[in-house]
Amino acid sequence: MSRIASVLLPMPLPEAFDYAEPEGMDLNVGDQVAAPLGPRLMRGVVTALRDGTGGNRPLKPISHRIDDPPLPPGTLAFIEWAARYAADNPGWPLAMAMRGLRAPKPKPERIVVPTGLDPKRPTPARTKVLEAAAREALPAPRLAEAAGVSSGVVKGLIDEGCLAIEERLPDRTPPPLDVSPRQGSLNPGQAAAAAELIKKFDTHAFSATLLDGVTGSGKTEVYLEAAAHALSKDPEAQVLILLPEIALTQAVIARVAARFGSPPGEWHSAVAPPRRRTLWEDVAAGRKRIVVGARSALFLPYRKLALIVVDEEHDGSYKQEEGFIYQGRDLAVARAHLEGCAVVLASATPSLETLWNAEQGRYGWLKLNARHGVATLPEVTMIDLRETPPERDHWLSPPLVQAMAETLERGEQTLLFLNRRGYAPVVLCRACGERLTAPDTDSWLVEHRYTGRLVCHLTGFSMPKPEACPHCGAKDSLVSIGPGVERVEEEAKRLFPEARTAIFSSDTMFSSQSARELVEAMERGEIDILVATQAAAKGHNFPNLTLVGVVDADLGLRGGDLRAGERTFQLLAQAGGRAGRADRPGRVLMQTYAPEHPVMQALAASDRDSFVAAEMELRQLSGLPPFGRLAAVILSGPDPVQLEAFAQDMARVAPNTPGVEIFGPADAPLGLIRGRRRKRLLVRADRNVDLSAYMAAWKARVKPRGQLRLTIDIDPYSFL
Repeated sequence: MSRIASVLLPMPLPEAFDYAEPEGMDLNVGDQVAAPLGPRLMRGVVTALRDGTGGNRPLKPISHRIDDPPLPPGTLAFIEWAARYAADNPGWPLAMAMRGLRAPKPKPERIVVPTGLDPKRPTPARTKVLEAAAREALPAPRLAEAAGVSSGVVKGLIDEGCLAIEERLPDRTPPPLDVSPRQGSLNPGQAAAAAELIKKFDTHAFSATLLDGVTGSGKTEVYLEAAAHALSKDPEAQVLILLPEIALTQAVIARVAARFGSPPGEWHSAVAPPRRRTLWEDVAAGRKRIVVGARSALFLPYRKLALIVVDEEHDGSYKQEEGFIYQGRDLAVARAHLEGCAVVLASATPSLETLWNAEQGRYGWLKLNARHGVATLPEVTMIDLRETPPERDHWLSPPLVQAMAETLERGEQTLLFLNRRGYAPVVLCRACGERLTAPDTDSWLVEHRYTGRLVCHLTGFSMPKPEACPHCGAKDSLVSIGPGVERVEEEAKRLFPEARTAIFSSDTMFSSQSARELVEAMERGEIDILVATQAAAKGHNFPNLTLVGVVDADLGLRGGDLRAGERTFQLLAQAGGRAGRADRPGRVLMQTYAPEHPVMQALAASDRDSFVAAEMELRQLSGLPPFGRLAAVILSGPDPVQLEAFAQDMARVAPNTPGVEIFGPADAPLGLIRGRRRKRLLVRADRNVDLSAYMAAWKARVKPRGQLRLTIDIDPYSFL
């Protein structure tokens, strides 16, 4: 045995396994190999190689090297760092990094090429086909389309031997990118910010910068200019642009394609597996130089990352809460540090953690305080629902209805914002008071009237709405409580029957294509009233939208957590920021029962700084992020007695470390999910404590048995 190869497998395993390197295989770190695990072969990645001379234990040999690109050193280092940070097994982030390889390799295309023979009976249609085939080799259906003839004409030429079918792999040579500077198209504030980013990039070292600009200030143009500079300076450089929502990718992809003359790579859950595999290989080979994607795009095998952009960096969607748990914004900064490249965090409402890092000088801080062009920030008005409530069984107050009527009369658009999907959030039995929940889950069922079904947005369970109460059997006793976007749209249609209405939520947008079509319809002015959840509250630019009505501004403040105020401010500021982004002034009306709340006061005054200062003071007094660190321990199991005993054991063996406080165990607010009971512990630590190492040491002291499960969440965003 000449060498020992440590092979990490994409499974929840705590470490890499040792295998013997067969003679002559000549492996390198990062190579993908087939290694035996029990009776089967598993794909894995070589993470280390060492001399095997004098080894005292027999090792299974690696079966063979897999003919796929190796993982670059930066990707391997990032996988190891992410696992340590999350106090989790390194096989989890490796599985994410290799996700693109699940689909089979692309098959060769059957294309049509001319043979040089002339047809015995030439016709104008045949001549068109031969001319089109001479210009470009295409599959038969596309050749017929390009020539403007029927497929029978192409088939006749093939049968006659004038055309031949060949199998070729698709040409993946990337088109050239237009990386010429466009500083002349930027206003002075944008140009100054772009110049500062370019200066940081030219240091060829890690840098993190907060691009802090009001809604509509043109942050995208600024970071695209920095990206163009990065790509122009190095022909191998790659740029990653992260987005929080799939719905935003199409608009950003269109802007990137317009700026660089070529579409970027697209990476998110809605991309078909074959396209994901192609992009994975193109990124690994350096052919794809710009990628736009969701948080998991961080794990792609970039050869030479030069710039990472985290757009809408404050957004909670960057937090992955199942499987491998991580915060995409934080991992983006870590990956940039490991790669020695620049990272830009862009937002109109930055997270308190990012603002604190900027205030401390750890991040650069660039500000765009005005909207682009002639656009101005919208006027914000609070509607006190205690004084002007909606009519009975209605949800839109008289002032909001009046504003909608005026907006429609001017031929302008209205956005009604309510971050609640479906028709009604609660279905209640009038006879027995039962609230319908999903089976073996504490989550309430939400009525979706368009489909006639009750849906659990936590587990995905759905069922037709029953005619009788499943609990007491009373017929026609089920009533819908509270509004969702479908119910608000129903009311808008009754009030304005001539208006064209639509809903934008994750339940109505089943694909990125449908989201793009709705956004384009809104941009063309084909929709008068758009009722939307947070899917439409950020990143979109609707030139004719001048009124935003927030139906329930208090929603995010109820039953909250440490980030409830921050999240509410961010979401409502982003939603209101959709109004008045062109040459027409905009206004925002927020319906609330608590206009005196600090969040509402800050929104009404457009005074982010005072809200941030007050929130920072509260966090500092409590030692909460960003002045401290949090981690959660989530325990689950089907047997409540076993789970309680395990939770008490877990609390008993916690390491005793200065600067660390432990709260719990306690029942989770959602105490039952999919038949499993849940307990939670919360850990608060001072900033000088290595919280990841602490949690890993604590985790090593216990071993869940049977069906008990233990999950660690570093920097939790959900407390359910």
